[in-house]
Amino acid sequence: MKTISSVVEHYIKKKPFLQSALAQGIINLTSLSRLIKPEIQEELGKDIRNGAIVMALKRLSDDLEFRATHKIIKVLKNIGEITVRSSLTDFTFLVSDTILEKQTALLEEVNKNKDVFYTSSRGVNELNIVVSNSLDSIIEEFFKEEKCTQKAENLASITVKLPAENVSVPGIYYFIFQRLAWEGIVLYEVISTTNEFTIIVNDDQVDIAFSTIKDLKSL
Repeated sequence: MKTISSVVEHYIKKKPFLQSALAQGIINLTSLSRLIKPEIQEELGKDIRNGAIVMALKRLSDDLEFRATHKIIKVLKNIGEITVRSSLTDFTFLVSDTILEKQTALLEEVNKNKDVFYTSSRGVNELNIVVSNSLDSIIEEFFKEEKCTQKAENLASITVKLPAENVSVPGIYYFIFQRLAWEGIVLYEVISTTNEFTIIVNDDQVDIAFSTIKDLKSL
């Protein structure tokens, strides 16, 4: 049997942004109840009072699952170094039998210049390489026999050092990327290790992306 509480909970959990805002206590519950009332009534098939929805929202916001957001905030307050690099190019190649050989040759060039930016990730079908644009011509020469499916220029990277406890608290990356999405930031790539991650964005969005991540420390 459907109850007001179960229907309200199902509605909120389908809207992650709304769920997060509710958990932080930044939503007027009375106003929200009026907004969602038509859908809740339709689901239940009967008229209900605003006060009943408000009570359901109040219980939901106090629930342990919602309070997990506060655990995330505690971790984000301990974000470490944030490093920004600009003038980057993002290459995507189809995986082939010879592409690792080309990548090995590229790494030898990278090692000759410690100041350049380089990161790479490989999926099942694609190999992605992000480098300082000073290496563009070298990559185009080394990989000229490979199939390049995308080349994006004028990019920047933001690398974030996370505290060690990030691996034991679910939702860290969701919370960060949610904030970036709210600001309309387009992510070209996301590269991560255990305790840090790097995002690749357009040069013209790097300032707002940096500020968004930096502001997480003061939540």
